Amino acid sequence: MNQPVVVSQEGGVGRLILNRPKAINALNDEMVDLMSAALRKWREDEAVKAVVLSGAGERGLCAGGDIVSIHRDAKALVEAGAGDAEATACPSAVFWREEYQLNSEIAKFPKPYVALMDGIVMGGGVGVSAHANTRVVTDRTRLAMPETGIGFVPDVGGTHLLSQIPDRLGVYLGLTAASINGADAIALGIADHYVPAADLDAFVKAVSATTVDEALATYAQKPPASDLYAQRDWINEAFAADSVAEIVRRCESVGTEAAEKAAATLRAKSPTTLAVTLRAFRNPLPTLDEALAREYRVSVRCVRSHDMAEGIRAQVIDKDRNPSWSPAEIGDVTEADVDAFFAPLPEGLELAIVNP
Repeated sequence: MNQPVVVSQEGGVGRLILNRPKAINALNDEMVDLMSAALRKWREDEAVKAVVLSGAGERGLCAGGDIVSIHRDAKALVEAGAGDAEATACPSAVFWREEYQLNSEIAKFPKPYVALMDGIVMGGGVGVSAHANTRVVTDRTRLAMPETGIGFVPDVGGTHLLSQIPDRLGVYLGLTAASINGADAIALGIADHYVPAADLDAFVKAVSATTVDEALATYAQKPPASDLYAQRDWINEAFAADSVAEIVRRCESVGTEAAEKAAATLRAKSPTTLAVTLRAFRNPLPTLDEALAREYRVSVRCVRSHDMAEGIRAQVIDKDRNPSWSPAEIGDVTEADVDAFFAPLPEGLELAIVNP
C-alpha cells in the first residue's frame, strides 16, 4: 500500500510529497502524523538543510481535509444535540488538534521550508503551505479558503493569514471563499515566489544540488499582474463595513459585475458563519498560535451546528447546491449567536499548542 505521504531525503533536502492524488491529496490523520514526525526529526538533523513540500499528481498540492468524515461527525452531533464535550471528542476535532499543531510547527520551522503551491491549494492545503517561510506559486495555482460555502469558518490559521492582507482583500477572500491565482497570492503577500509549473522539477533538483536561494535566483520569475489587486479600492470600501448585511449593500452599490457577483455569493452562504468569520477578522489576534486556539473553539462549535452539517450535505453529499441555512437571512443572526462560537471551551478542552 502506498504511503499517503512519501518522506525521503535527497542530499541535504527533506522531501514531503502528499500522496493521495485521486483525492487531490486531501489530508487525513495519518498524513498529519507523518509530516509532523518528519519535521521534528529534520529540525534536529544537521544533514538536512531544507525541506520541500509538494503534491503527487497533476491536480494540486492539497484540496483540504476529509469533508465526508466531517459531515458524518456533524450530522451525528446535531442529531444528538451534543455539547462541547462530545464535539471535542469526535474524530474531526481530534484531527483538528493535530492539524493545527502541525500548522504551528511549520510556521516555526527553523530551516528553509519550501512549499510548492501548485494547482489546487485549499483549506488544509493552505495550512501546510502558506505558513512556510518559502512559498512558491505557479501559473496553475488556484488557492482558496472555501469554508463559508459549507457552513464552516476559515481555520488552519486562515483567519491569521487573511486578516494581515492589506485593503481588506483577505476579508473578501475569507467571506466569499473566492479562489485566486499565483499572481494574486504574491500581490496579497501570501506567497513569495513565482516559478512556472513546467520548471518545478528542475527547481527542486536545483535546491538539492545548490541552495534554496540559488535555485530561486535561477527559476523564479516576475509574476503577471494581479487582477484581484487591481480591484482593491472597491473591495476595501465595501468590506470595511461592520456587518455582513452592510457589506452586501455596499457591494451592490458599486455597480460592477465583480462587485455584484460578490454580493450574490455572500447572499448564498451561511449567514451565521459569515458573521462569525467577520467577527474573527475584526478582532485579529497577534500570533498564529492564539489564532489557532480560537479557530479550534469555533471549529468545535461549527461541527455541532446545523449549518455545517447542512452545508456539507448540500455541496458534497447530495450535491443539490441548495442548503437550508438556519437562520436563513443575514439580518437574522444575532450578536449572541456569534458570541456563542467564541466563548471559552470547558476546562481541559481548549487547544494547547506544544512547541517542539
